Amino acid sequence: MYSVPRYLPFGDSALLIEFGNVISMEINQKVILMDEAVRTAKIEGIKETVPTYRSLLVCYDPVEIDYEQLVSQVKDLREMVEKPNVKKNKKITVPVVYGGDYGPDLAYVASIHGMTEEQVVKLHSEKLYRVYMIGFTASFPYLGEVSDEIATPRLETPRLKVPAGSVGIAEKQTGIYPCEAPGGWRIVGRTPIKLFNPSKNPPAFMKAGDVVKFVAIDEAEFQRLVNK
Repeated sequence: MYSVPRYLPFGDSALLIEFGNVISMEINQKVILMDEAVRTAKIEGIKETVPTYRSLLVCYDPVEIDYEQLVSQVKDLREMVEKPNVKKNKKITVPVVYGGDYGPDLAYVASIHGMTEEQVVKLHSEKLYRVYMIGFTASFPYLGEVSDEIATPRLETPRLKVPAGSVGIAEKQTGIYPCEAPGGWRIVGRTPIKLFNPSKNPPAFMKAGDVVKFVAIDEAEFQRLVNK
């Protein structure tokens, strides 16, 4: 973690605020707090903020505010980031049917780690995961971190289509595909939960800072929830 944030121009209409150069819950918490502080401050000219694992991208209109003014005003918000955060993160339970057609890579993950599929499911579902960031496709949550025992590299050749709701592992990350999309994550299961609904406000089911708990279900329960 950097002793002080780094403020860097990102093109001609964005500011990048970096808090560190590694994946860390402490760093990510500062990113989220800064994101909240910037959005709450309602600084004129800011159009969008994009929190990531270790940085915050602030998009602005250079006609309404210039870069130096923006940096100055954002720096004034640093005190809010340094304050202890007493706000409780939202906990979300995500039902998952593991293996079979729903999790075609579960057997592979188990085999390369010398485990049974049941052991992989137990390790994957017993942890609480932090939503570090949303990205890749609309509402895709990057969750971390999985146990070292089941951390698995991506596919060498990505699939052209991964079904919506697919739960995957990529190295020490786990995530959920909100819609059908190409992807190279190792798919271990699928959830009936819809992560993106453009008619809702906000449209994303999860946000950075939320806490996720996976719960194993069977195929019958999956179908019941899909048709609910």
